Amino acid sequence: MRLEYFQLVDRILDLNLGEQTIGVEAVVPLTSTIFEGHFPGHPLMPGVLLLEAMAQSSGWLIIGQTRFERMPFLASVREAKFRSFVSPGTRLHVSAKLEHEGSGFAVTEAEVRADGKLVCNANLSFRVMPFPNPDFRVQMEETAARLAFPKEALTHG
Repeated sequence: MRLEYFQLVDRILDLNLGEQTIGVEAVVPLTSTIFEGHFPGHPLMPGVLLLEAMAQSSGWLIIGQTRFERMPFLASVREAKFRSFVSPGTRLHVSAKLEHEGSGFAVTEAEVRADGKLVCNANLSFRVMPFPNPDFRVQMEETAARLAFPKEALTHG
């Protein structure tokens, strides 16, 4: 994770466009200025960043489903549940399943696990629209390559 850049996915482990699922790895950094305030002497990963990790993972799934033609923007979070704390250094597995995509919207069910145990889960909705500009799309494709996004999902058309 690169918290200071709001990049919460380290690597895409599995992208199955047929089953509409994704699995990613995210390792919480050992040190970050975020932990200085959340909480002093008892550092914990903020719940809002766990939600963002699920949203970013879901976003990569949606980008794959649309073959890099459209960009998802988080629109709502429903039924979010936090089940345990996450400490610095924890290796997280984030997964998502696409429940609906169409009419300019997408819905996923996402979860975060640590050591096989459920940490949190939520239902996420996205507004899906064309990339705002070509340069932004190029940056997203470069990020996808860094995250080991499967090349076959980068195919246009």
